[in-house]
Amino acid sequence: MYSSENRNKKPLGARTEDELMKYILQEPVEPGKKIPNEFELAERFGVGRSTIREAVKGLVSRGILEVRRGSGTYVINTNSIDVDPLGFGKIEDKFKLALDLFEVRLMIEPEIAALACRNASGEELKLLKRLCDETEQLYRSSRNHISKDIEFHTCIARCSRNQVVETLIPVINTAVYTFANLTHHMLMEETLKTHRAVTDAVLRRDAVGAKCAMMMHLTYNRQAIMKIIEEKEDRAMPGNN
Repeated sequence: MYSSENRNKKPLGARTEDELMKYILQEPVEPGKKIPNEFELAERFGVGRSTIREAVKGLVSRGILEVRRGSGTYVINTNSIDVDPLGFGKIEDKFKLALDLFEVRLMIEPEIAALACRNASGEELKLLKRLCDETEQLYRSSRNHISKDIEFHTCIARCSRNQVVETLIPVINTAVYTFANLTHHMLMEETLKTHRAVTDAVLRRDAVGAKCAMMMHLTYNRQAIMKIIEEKEDRAMPGNN
């Protein structure tokens, strides 16, 4: 039996996520194969089914697992992208974290997009278009798109050819990951429309257009977070329960 009791520094859900990832790699469970059901995993790891659901959700967000309604949960990738090297995951208030990350992104990402217009190579432009297309395909088919979305924003940052921007990529990745987990698919059309607008502007090497499109993309996302926060606050008010 795989134990999840040793890593006592992390919450139980996070420890179980680590153990489930270890199980997938050690068995191994190859991409395309199904993992055991919630009941079997709960017995294997000695935790409740709600903890298993939390662990599965975490691996779905990391692009490792995909839940197929009526069929089960499948491994789709075994190479996880580390989207939290700075430890933002330890911050409990994810909505406050999301807003703080948006403040930073609004400061830097429109300028990064403008730099990408000037400095991207022809091959990088082809990669950016492909990532934009692939993110849209995954999003529209209700499959996990988060890791591809992160690749898209990472590509733009690398196209800037700025070595300091390279060090900021983990901040952008964490922001994309946090936003996706808080909002799910509520902004699909807006996200895809502005992704495409950013991509088209970079392909045209239109620095002003890319800057404006990225700002619009981030503004839509921030407004979505604000709406969720306002709805949570309304539900929490006396008399609204």
